[in-house]
Amino acid sequence: MIYKVYYQEKENEVPVREETKTLFVKADSVRAVRQFLKDRPMNIEYVQLLEGAYLEYEKNSEGFELQEIQ
Repeated sequence: MIYKVYYQEKENEVPVREETKTLFVKADSVRAVRQFLKDRPMNIEYVQLLEGAYLEYEKNSEGFELQEIQ
């Protein structure tokens, strides 16, 4: 499954929409994604499962770079 992670680069600040970044992770669950990212200095806002047409749309977008959990 592929998840889209919305996050802020500064882990100790309140989320601001204009500063929200995204990354894409291939994992078995939301829990696995959060475990994979736990040591990174970021404030995770939301982890969203991508499926169907939305997944295809994101794959065709310019910023799509998939990270896989080893």
